[in-house]
Amino acid sequence: MTHDASTAPVNGSTVLTIELRLSRLQQLFNSFDPSPFHEKDLDWEAEEYIVGSANESPLPRPVRLIVHLPAEQLPRAETLGLEKAVQNYFAYRRTEARRRMRFQFREGRAALAIGLAFLVACMSIRQLTFLIPGDAVARVLQEGLLILGWVAMWRPLQIFLYDWWPIRHQVRLHDKLARMPVEVRAADPRAT
Repeated sequence: MTHDASTAPVNGSTVLTIELRLSRLQQLFNSFDPSPFHEKDLDWEAEEYIVGSANESPLPRPVRLIVHLPAEQLPRAETLGLEKAVQNYFAYRRTEARRRMRFQFREGRAALAIGLAFLVACMSIRQLTFLIPGDAVARVLQEGLLILGWVAMWRPLQIFLYDWWPIRHQVRLHDKLARMPVEVRAADPRAT
């Protein structure tokens, strides 16, 4: 399998063209996946290349995939519906990423509830330490409880401020790839 990515104007807008040169159609798909053709997983290297290439261009830029196959493989690619199979795979990956994002937010809500309860408990205990006589021990205990309470908020803040952005990007990228046109062309026999 060889590959290439380039940008070229198509109908007035710049389209990222991802090209794969295969010696046989089966190279594009995971050989261990027993699913029907339209539901097969892409080969890991092919997926990695397609996603990596698409990820290098801005999300709004359209993308298309051109698969070069030997001439004898073209009828099989058309019969099996290669474009639909590739689009189905990336639609599945988009759904999977959305599921991960929902799980992330559910985990974030639980972590926030636990963190807030722990923060309130630490702040309440801290208020009680003001009744302890002796400056040094009480002061260390007060500051320790304050820090401990805010450290408990670290994970929910990390989830809600940072962790969901890469997953959201994956959702958008897989959505773009699920709509990507796939073109099958006869490979130039001299290009091997």
